[in-house]
Amino acid sequence: MTAPFNPSLRRTLQLGAGLALASALPLTVRAQKKYDTGASDTEIKLGNLNPYSGPASAYGTCGKAMQAYFDKLNASGGVNGRKINFITLDDAYNPAKSVEQTRKLVEQDEVLLMFAALGTSHNMAVQRYLNAKKVPQLFVNTGATRFGDPKTAPWTMGWQPTYQAEGRVYAKHILQTKPNAKIGVLMQNDDFGKDYYKGLVDGLGDKAKALITQHLTYEVSDPTIDSQLVSLKAAGCDVFVSITTPKFAAQALRKAADIGWKPTQYLVSVSQSMSSVLKPAGFENAVGVISSTYLLSPSDPAAAGNKDVADYLATMKQYYPGGDPDDTLNSIGYSIAATMVQVLKQAGDHLTRENIMKQAANLNFTPPMLYPGIEVKTGPDDFFPIEKRVLQRFNGKAYEAMGQAMAG
Repeated sequence: MTAPFNPSLRRTLQLGAGLALASALPLTVRAQKKYDTGASDTEIKLGNLNPYSGPASAYGTCGKAMQAYFDKLNASGGVNGRKINFITLDDAYNPAKSVEQTRKLVEQDEVLLMFAALGTSHNMAVQRYLNAKKVPQLFVNTGATRFGDPKTAPWTMGWQPTYQAEGRVYAKHILQTKPNAKIGVLMQNDDFGKDYYKGLVDGLGDKAKALITQHLTYEVSDPTIDSQLVSLKAAGCDVFVSITTPKFAAQALRKAADIGWKPTQYLVSVSQSMSSVLKPAGFENAVGVISSTYLLSPSDPAAAGNKDVADYLATMKQYYPGGDPDDTLNSIGYSIAATMVQVLKQAGDHLTRENIMKQAANLNFTPPMLYPGIEVKTGPDDFFPIEKRVLQRFNGKAYEAMGQAMAG
C-alpha cells in the first residue's frame, strides 16, 4: 500500500534543492575568470622596452635580469598556473623608436600591459597614448617625478625613488659637509637631467645660486664630455655632481683623473654600476665617489645570510650567467620583476587592466634585493612605491653605506 504524499515533504524537498542551488551559485561566481587582452588560462603577456643598443645600451642588462626572474618563475609553474610571456624589445634609447615599439606591443603583440620600460623621455613619449587606451604603464624604469601622479595619469606608475628626491639627498649632504662648496654640475640635457637638477636646487634652497658655480650640459649624441670636465676644473669647483647616464659617467670619472681634478664627487644612482661604469672608468679613479641606493648588493656586508640574495645569485647563475650579480642594474631588474609578480598574484583570476592597476595601488611588501629598512608601499593616491634610499661611498672595491635609509 502506497503511503499518502505529504505536501510538507514537497516543500522541504523544494527548499533543500533551492538552498543547494543558492549555495552553489557563489562558488560559480567565485570561479569565474575575467580576462582582458593579453591574459588567458595559460599565459600573461607583458610588454617591455630596453635600450639593448645605442648610447645607453648598458641599461640593456636590466631587461635581461627581468627575463631571468621570469624564466625561473615559469620553470616553477608561473603565476597562479599561468606562464609569463615577457616580450622585451629594443628602442635604442630613442623616444621616437619607443613610440613605434610600444604601439607594436599593444596593437600587434596584444600585451596585457607595459611593464618597466626604461627611460624618462621614452616613457613620456607614450604616456598619453597608453592612458588614452587604458593600458597600464606599470613600474616605469625611471625616477622621473611625473610618473607618480594618479590624478593626471591614472594608468601610469613609477617604481624607484624619484630623481628629485635623490637630488635633495645629495644637497642635504653637501650642506652638512661642505657648506661653502663650489659646486659644478654636469647634466644630461633632457627631462632625466632636469628632474635631478631640480631636486638638487630645491634641496640647496636659497643657497643654490651662490653654491652652484657652474652648470653644464651634454647631449646623448655627443661623443665625449671632455671639454665640460676641463671647464668645471678651471672654474675651481670642489664638488662635482654628475647627472649622467653610464657611458658619460664613466667618461667623467676617467677624465677627472686624467686632468688631476679631485673634487668630492656625487654620482646619480642610475650610473653607480660597478661593472658598467666604475670598472670602465678604473676603480682607482672612483675611490670616494658618493652615490645612493635603495638596493642591496651581494657584496654588501648587510647581504650576509640573506635568503633573497642567495636566491638572486642562484637565479643569475642559472638563467643569466653572463650577467654581473653585483651590477645594481641587474638587482633592479630582478626586484622590479618580483614586484610585478606580486601584483599578478594579488589579481588572481581577475586579470583585467583595471584590476591590475587596482592591485598595483594596493601594495605593502618587500621584494627581494631592497636595502634593509626599505619597502614597497602604494595606495590609490600614492603612486610612489619606493621612497627611501641610503647614501653610500665607493672604497675602491665596493660601496659602503653611510648611515640609515632616509626619504628625500
